[in-house]
Amino acid sequence: MSISTPSRRKVDWAGLGWLLLFFWYFSGVTQLLILLSGTTGFSGFRDAFFLSSLWLAPVLLLPRFTRGISAVIGLVLWAASLVGLSYFGIYHQEFSQSVIFVMFESNTAEAGEYFSQYFSIWLCLALLVYTAVAVLLWRRVRPVRLPLLARVPVAVLLVAMNLVYPFYKQMVTQERSFAEALEKVQQRMEPAVPWQLVVGYAQYRQQLDNMQKLLEQNASLPPLQNLKDASGEAPRTLVLVLGESTTREHMHLYGYDRETTPNLDALAASDRNLAVFKDVVSPRPYTIEVMQQALTFGDEQHPDRFLTDPSLINLMKQAGYKTFWITNQQTMTKRNTMLTTFSQQTDEQFYLNNQRNQNARQYDDVVFAPFEKVLKDPAPKKFIVVHLLGTHMDYRYRYPDEFARFNDRKGMPSGLSDDQAQTYNFYDNAVLYNDFVVSNLIKRYAGTDPNGFLLYLSDHGEEVFSSGKHDRLGRNENAPTRPMYTIPFIVWTSPSWQAAHPRDLPSLAARPYSSSHLIHTLSDLAGLSYDRFEPGKSLVSPNFVQSPRWIGDPYEKNGLHEFDKLPAESEVSDQQIAHDAKAPAKKPAEG
Repeated sequence: MSISTPSRRKVDWAGLGWLLLFFWYFSGVTQLLILLSGTTGFSGFRDAFFLSSLWLAPVLLLPRFTRGISAVIGLVLWAASLVGLSYFGIYHQEFSQSVIFVMFESNTAEAGEYFSQYFSIWLCLALLVYTAVAVLLWRRVRPVRLPLLARVPVAVLLVAMNLVYPFYKQMVTQERSFAEALEKVQQRMEPAVPWQLVVGYAQYRQQLDNMQKLLEQNASLPPLQNLKDASGEAPRTLVLVLGESTTREHMHLYGYDRETTPNLDALAASDRNLAVFKDVVSPRPYTIEVMQQALTFGDEQHPDRFLTDPSLINLMKQAGYKTFWITNQQTMTKRNTMLTTFSQQTDEQFYLNNQRNQNARQYDDVVFAPFEKVLKDPAPKKFIVVHLLGTHMDYRYRYPDEFARFNDRKGMPSGLSDDQAQTYNFYDNAVLYNDFVVSNLIKRYAGTDPNGFLLYLSDHGEEVFSSGKHDRLGRNENAPTRPMYTIPFIVWTSPSWQAAHPRDLPSLAARPYSSSHLIHTLSDLAGLSYDRFEPGKSLVSPNFVQSPRWIGDPYEKNGLHEFDKLPAESEVSDQQIAHDAKAPAKKPAEG
């Protein structure tokens, strides 16, 4: 007599695969398109895959109701995914909280114009095909039965793997606070639906509240006293172009070996109205911190004045200018809330970059159309701020293919690895494209026969294997090098403005200056004076006073250092290089 034992039930791996494919489909298609288009990297696709496995938990716990549960979940995911998929189909960008900000800031008429402009038959057909595939995948869904004692542990494991462990890693391994860890986990969830909408809206509300508090505080500030305009009521247009992460160390205009600035080189050679200032530095290597000084009366020794004193925008509005802000920077992120606050102080804004990820393909030529539109505005006195994405990491996403001219090792430091050499070329190609954008803005402005001037500078520089042992990349305030702070500073003056305000700007080009005092230089160029104006801090004033150029974190004890005491490239000591190894450069996403 033989005794037979029941065979173990095998896991239905094919059924499990169809379930995962069904849930992944609603996030994965969009992320796959983003990845294949080269808009951004692999991280979004990866995170969407892992987050989609969360939806396996309820169907594995209740296999009898697999089709019903998956239908309900699928319907929610499908509806949420249509938003991101449609947005990518129209703009070739990833949906983000910045889009939510622009949506809520636009009136219904503008929203209707956008819809009518971009609505198309092909988009409807694509969404219908997308929906049909989702239905076909659902029809392949079937129950996957696990042993009763295994269902709960597997469901718990899925939740722990996707939510608990990442949170633990951020708090324990990365030593972040609860709020910081929560923010990082939310960022990881954003590529997947419906978290893309849920997290995006929650972050939008949080940053909006922060911005409103800053705007209310700014609105309560008293006006500047005894404001006078030497230009009277003459019509004029003044332009401030803010670059990003562009060090003059990689600009041929400033003596770099590679020809990265052919257009600005040509302008400088042919146009006597273009003044190229050769010794300007930024006070800090991060965008927000620089703008809190450059666009206000704050500086390294008084860093909080951006909260207590009027800003450059307040000044120009008080002087009777209609103000505009055109930006290709991300709009509504935790880091960029301050930038958006500055922009909201202006009369009109144009937000052109709604990417979720800073390291995404985004070109600065998008500023041309709104710039030309604003130049035609009938206001007699206009002040225009154009904020570029410039040469911000990831450098390869900052220029179209036709600007990929630097592909070999000619002109770069010897000893760079293949990866370093590739990054070096990416950066120089980005500088080449930035030259095209900045020179184009100057030409478009000059083409309107304006009365005024255009001032271009970068927020900060960038270290791209230029110093010491050529092994450093990015920016690190704790281990500063000169390329992190050396920036271009260029002024083009129209003939009519030069005639009314004669200045020999090229003769002043060698003056050492910090952009922390930009508000005084711009006031001087514009002919504005007031009680807070200090001629000694104006780069173009005959009363200019050379002073120490402080860099560093003003909130840290002994955090400030003089830029001019930084070692030259050939003098960087082994001790400083060793320090760099212990203190890696800040992540570029922090601006």
